[in-house]
Amino acid sequence: MQILDLKGVSKYFGSYCALNRVSFSVPEGSIFGMLGPNGAGKTTTLRIITQIIAPDEGEVWFNGHPLRADDIGLMGYLPEERGLYKKMSVGEQALYLAQLKGMNRKEAMKRLKYWFEKLEITDWWDKKVEQLSKGMAQKVQFVTTVVHDPLLLIFDEPFSGFDPINANMLKNEIIDLKQKGATIIFSTHNMNSVEELCDSIALINRSQIILAGEVDNIKQQHKKHLFEVIFSGSIDAFRKSLDTKTFEITDVYPGQSDHRAVVKILRNPQDNELLRSVIDTVHVVAFREILPSMDEIFIDVVKGK
Repeated sequence: MQILDLKGVSKYFGSYCALNRVSFSVPEGSIFGMLGPNGAGKTTTLRIITQIIAPDEGEVWFNGHPLRADDIGLMGYLPEERGLYKKMSVGEQALYLAQLKGMNRKEAMKRLKYWFEKLEITDWWDKKVEQLSKGMAQKVQFVTTVVHDPLLLIFDEPFSGFDPINANMLKNEIIDLKQKGATIIFSTHNMNSVEELCDSIALINRSQIILAGEVDNIKQQHKKHLFEVIFSGSIDAFRKSLDTKTFEITDVYPGQSDHRAVVKILRNPQDNELLRSVIDTVHVVAFREILPSMDEIFIDVVKGK
């Protein structure tokens, strides 16, 4: 089931087209990455989903029906531009925001205590927001985003301001939320996060979707038929064993005992044929296909457009 469907969504600011007939679906219980250069339309899309602004054309469907006003209570949104009140105490503000999400005070206190203990920020409950570091403020706002157990969580650049330890902590929390049934959308420039977390993605460039689908399928579609062969034996013999009309050795890295070669299959890609060509000449220690990273795909697709 798709928890979210955008169908031909467009948005204009005056004569400027911020989104041009954008369509994509987010499967229920998945982690969905929204990628794209600055100004591509990512934040505009998230603001339409959260009803901060309305589309000029197209439809947004949520949980099986056209998006309606009361659906906002089933979402949690962490915007890129954070918005905590600096003069309020951390606990007072977290409680206030939880109650805005429809929670009563008793339930809000119980849930906030759980999250503050889990993220090790209990000691900051009575401190002013202005005393928090950027990373600590991020933790507080993360808690206020997830405290009401929303069906759909939306994070815009969630790892901004975090050191590597806390960024890894947040990644683990996102995975845990998915395992408990939440669907998560996050917008990010961090391709490593996409590799680690996302089941599927949509890439927006110049207001349009130019690539969408499951991460594994996208990698298969953009592979360049490169293979890594780690072997022992003669490098010259390895080279001579490969037909140059079928194979191209793009790199060789000699080692003290084992060598590493990167080979491109030029026609009728058959990895078994590559193995058969070398296995009687050298001892193959390891063999794998090299799939492109999401970073490489991102750059190639954006430049291609």
